[in-house]
Amino acid sequence: MLKDRIKERFKDYNNAFLRLKEATNLDNKNDIVIDAVIQRFEFTFELSWKLMKAYLEYEGIEETQSPRSTIKCAYKFGLIEDGDAWIDMMLDRNRTSHVYDEILAVQIYNNIKSHHKDLLENLLYKFQEIL
Repeated sequence: MLKDRIKERFKDYNNAFLRLKEATNLDNKNDIVIDAVIQRFEFTFELSWKLMKAYLEYEGIEETQSPRSTIKCAYKFGLIEDGDAWIDMMLDRNRTSHVYDEILAVQIYNNIKSHHKDLLENLLYKFQEIL
């Protein structure tokens, strides 16, 4: 039952990641593209940590109550390679809820394109191997 839930979460995560990747390939000549990338990033990040949480719980690891604790456990157990970069990504995700500043929005957008997308893609590959 739990394994089916992981597969379902992975399918949702995969779809969200592909939509994020598609958006990051668009030309960012206007604010709408930046807003779309940030929105898709928020959704993809939420699915990423919930996928990791479900998998870790399946493996008997129960100390995953928040994104931060899930990221720490995922790093400890080898689901992700760069725990600090994932924490930075989580902090950017938290900032997106309060982005009223255009400069901050562009910074986060650039972080998504240059770093976060790669981390999320590596997680996708990791789960393709696992499942």
